[in-house]
Amino acid sequence: MHRILVAPIILALSAVIGLPAQAQVGRDNILQLEAIAAIVNDAPISYTDVRQRARMLLLSLGGQQPTQEQIDQITAQALDQLIDEKLQLQEAAEYEVEISDNEIAGSIESLARQSGITREALLGTLAQAGVNPSSLEEQTRADIAWRRIMGGLYGSRIRISDNQIKEQLNRLKSASEKEQYQLAEIFLYAPDAAQRNQAVTAAQSIRQQVVAGAPFELAAQRFSSAPTAATGGDMGWVTLDSLDSDRQAVVATMPAPALSEPIVAENGVYLMLVRGKREPKERTAVVDLVRLATLNKSEEDLWEAAQDIDRCGDIDQTVLRNDNLYAIGVKARPVTAMGPEGQALIAATELDSHTEVFESAGSPAVMFVCNRMDDIADMPTAAQIEDRLYSEQLGMISERSLRNLRREATIIRN
Repeated sequence: MHRILVAPIILALSAVIGLPAQAQVGRDNILQLEAIAAIVNDAPISYTDVRQRARMLLLSLGGQQPTQEQIDQITAQALDQLIDEKLQLQEAAEYEVEISDNEIAGSIESLARQSGITREALLGTLAQAGVNPSSLEEQTRADIAWRRIMGGLYGSRIRISDNQIKEQLNRLKSASEKEQYQLAEIFLYAPDAAQRNQAVTAAQSIRQQVVAGAPFELAAQRFSSAPTAATGGDMGWVTLDSLDSDRQAVVATMPAPALSEPIVAENGVYLMLVRGKREPKERTAVVDLVRLATLNKSEEDLWEAAQDIDRCGDIDQTVLRNDNLYAIGVKARPVTAMGPEGQALIAATELDSHTEVFESAGSPAVMFVCNRMDDIADMPTAAQIEDRLYSEQLGMISERSLRNLRREATIIRN
């Protein structure tokens, strides 16, 4: 949630955001006794905390030299994130939820592997950018603790009935008879006019970052308040009538692919990414894939490992036994979204087998074809529908619980 911040916070960030990383580290060591930016139930957040988090957010979106508008927006987001994390960790202390250093290290390791690097390389990149790795570690601690609290309090109470699954499946089948849009979203929560004005500026800044090359998925994870943030903003294939009127009018006129300008809605501001369009009853081949690669970027090591895997079910255990390997799964990927070379690779590969080695983000990789659904509408299974409904309900409960904590807390912004 984006809020209007007092000038000193923005000026403090403006003064140091453009400094070289080495100068930033030195300055942070000097400013040990600087004033605090906010107090959350007697727990302080310093200007250094805000600067560190802002730098981390900028780095996650590509690390370009920011404009003043981007500094304002990133500062607001950094402080809001830190306030939420203080509340989450205070709630964790209330429930005596403890997160071990090994859990944090494992989560960061997983994050690094998704980018094809090691945990040490990720932390080194942060340090070179002037970001103390403890900022990421505290963010990870709060995230794990909050998910554990929400799952423990409400996970077992969420019941997805067969009727709910059938109703959702019927809606999807009905939607397949209409023109469909493959969408992703970023939603900035702003319940009043003043906050919406600031959210528009924030959305414009995020849009500039994405257009300049920052991954939309990462921006959604970092900034969006929608339940889809956990999946990088992905909404799947939807029809226009599933959107509110504000977004309907914009999306209907957009080509594909395209990223919208900020869309002002009742409770906030949206950015909509249109990835594709399809006509009613269009059918497509869909595959489940696992991309396997090596951290040392050795094609020989990769090929040797791939040859030892007989089927997709063996991939996880193989990766666990080999620290040089990492794997990323992709569910229900339309073959038509892969481009000519990718389509040719998949077409030539049998089920439970791997493709020839190809280049992916500058590293050799192979793709295992774990499931293929040919010539059918892109319909999820009952289990996938259940998982999505469960995640949506838990996500809404989580956001509502966090908003309640914000409302009940004593938060003083300096």
